[in-house]
Amino acid sequence: MSVALFEPYTLRSLTIPNRVWMAPMDQYSAEASGPNAGVPNDWHFAHYASRATGGTGLILVEATAVSPEGRISPADLGIWNDTQAEALSRIARFLKEHGTVPGIQLGHGGRKASTKRPWEGRGPVGPCEHGWQPVGPSALPFAEDHPVPTELTADRIAEIPGQFAEAARRARGAGFEVVEVHGAHGYLISSFLSPYANHRTDAYGGSFENRTRLALEVVDAIRGAWPEELPVFFKISATDWLEDQGWTADDTVRFARLLREHGVDLLDVSSGGNGGPASIPVGPGYQVPFAARVKAETGLPVAAVGLITESGQAEKIVANGEADAVLLGRELLRDASWARRAARELGASTHAPTQYAWAI
Repeated sequence: MSVALFEPYTLRSLTIPNRVWMAPMDQYSAEASGPNAGVPNDWHFAHYASRATGGTGLILVEATAVSPEGRISPADLGIWNDTQAEALSRIARFLKEHGTVPGIQLGHGGRKASTKRPWEGRGPVGPCEHGWQPVGPSALPFAEDHPVPTELTADRIAEIPGQFAEAARRARGAGFEVVEVHGAHGYLISSFLSPYANHRTDAYGGSFENRTRLALEVVDAIRGAWPEELPVFFKISATDWLEDQGWTADDTVRFARLLREHGVDLLDVSSGGNGGPASIPVGPGYQVPFAARVKAETGLPVAAVGLITESGQAEKIVANGEADAVLLGRELLRDASWARRAARELGASTHAPTQYAWAI
């Protein structure tokens, strides 16, 4: 019997061995300052290597900042210099050697940057804790306890696509084969998209066309720096869950068509994150319908995320055509070999290191 979850999937010239993919999950474990700021270390290597040896088809390395101020926390990874890229290349090389496609998410924290690590409370940090002044589309804080971000000038906005493009070049030089733009969860690009966070009156605010301008400029810059034969992903919050105040599912469908025209190969469909009085009906697979709608109405390939935990559940999502793949986050933090366990449960198989094969 064919098991859809463990069928290969091809985008452009790249074939991914199965549809069990790892979502970017920040580890908040890099040094905050000095020559090794933003550089992955032994923790990052062991973390990603274990998921590769566990049979995961594609691993998207956590949100990796395109500039120092683009980090979500001072302990985030970065790829704004060659030292960081060289250390990341060790991870990419190991993943590929063990049958997993290496990918990386490029991001900018925007008005949600300069915060504590989750286990420290997530609140903002100041200069004495290696923090900095966050920036955003408008001078609107993410929450009451967050600082008012500096509203980006047109000149500073113009620098951002180039930062993403240079990060993409470094990522390819490090051996990554997929690059994803982080356009979700209220970080910089997402905040430009959302009328809840973006109150600008210039060419980057107001209308749908203006609010999507930066995102498309970033995509164009990356597509120009990234090999034509390799795919580009875009992660989006399908809705802000703010009714008429924010970004909506209708906006996502409209935007997905534009992303496809600009060379995006797959939409990673999440939701929420821009703050405000959001009411989110969290439950198993609660975001899958958004991915299914994008796929049905635009034809753009999609990956589904959000409380996907069981093998049968994941198989059904892919087999029914709701999504082309599933991206697991917390579940892969709990179980590094989730893909191999799911394959056993579904009567399929996935790659394993030679050193482990005799035990499978």
